[in-house]
Amino acid sequence: MAKVAFLFPGQGSQYPGMGRELAENFAVARKVFEAADAALGFAISKLCFEGPAEELQLTANTQPAILTVSAAAAAVLHEKGVKPDFVAGHSLGEYSALVAAGALSLADAVQLVRKRGQYMQEAVPVGKGAMAAILGLDGAVLEEICREAAQGEVVSPANLNSPGQVVIAGSAAAVARAVEMAKGRGAKRAIMLNVSAPFHCALMQPAQDRLSVDLEATPVEAPQVPLVNNVSAQAVTAAAVVREGLKQQVTSPVRWEESIRYLRGQGVDLFVEVGPGKVLSGLLRQIDRAAECLRVEDTATLNEVVSRLAPVSGV
Repeated sequence: MAKVAFLFPGQGSQYPGMGRELAENFAVARKVFEAADAALGFAISKLCFEGPAEELQLTANTQPAILTVSAAAAAVLHEKGVKPDFVAGHSLGEYSALVAAGALSLADAVQLVRKRGQYMQEAVPVGKGAMAAILGLDGAVLEEICREAAQGEVVSPANLNSPGQVVIAGSAAAVARAVEMAKGRGAKRAIMLNVSAPFHCALMQPAQDRLSVDLEATPVEAPQVPLVNNVSAQAVTAAAVVREGLKQQVTSPVRWEESIRYLRGQGVDLFVEVGPGKVLSGLLRQIDRAAECLRVEDTATLNEVVSRLAPVSGV
């Protein structure tokens, strides 16, 4: 039997209208939205279902919104008897993965990621940090470019997404220097990203320090299925390691390509992107075209996955 991994998207996958169909059609999904609204003290469900897009794009809203939609989709899959052998999430998505794996309660997770979004936003004054996507350069070459471009400032790989797609983050001037160097070294494209803060780099240390205090005060259980976390790109099963990974993740690169290759090495042939959008499905195709990826974000995509993976009951 082929092994299955659930993948949970991160920031950038949000759109107004996400999750609405699941909430309209499945009571278990509705309960997730109601629980998130209650935990946050405002209607994150309304923001998911109706927008406006500008408000949904604020980091402190985006993070709990995506998590809630992903948790709702995972709850419907669970109810239908579709269970993963592994879970993994891209950055913020790691929290969604941990809710699905029973390691974090939904209420704790949405509160944590709302704070995480605020802390990340406040760690670096607007305009002082930047991120850029570099396409078509080897990771080792890019690390060298970052070292040369730093000149006493911060710039480093932030998202190691797929072969030839690495996002860098750091001080605005250092990122700009690295972009120019990357173009000079043969990058296919080097694009400054429209983001509100330089995530997953050393400039996020103040956010990591603040979030660590909250994580210490939050109950974390051992996940019921192994989590492949961003920091190690290895399966983790102990609560203490899960908590430490969530702390380190704020300033560490997301090792996504390695995570997928690890899962493939564990015998995973089928991946299900659980939550809004299809960013992770696209990255998977770049990493390994032989792997199959389905997704669940509405009734049609859910039905496709359930027809493939739900256990058939005998009469």
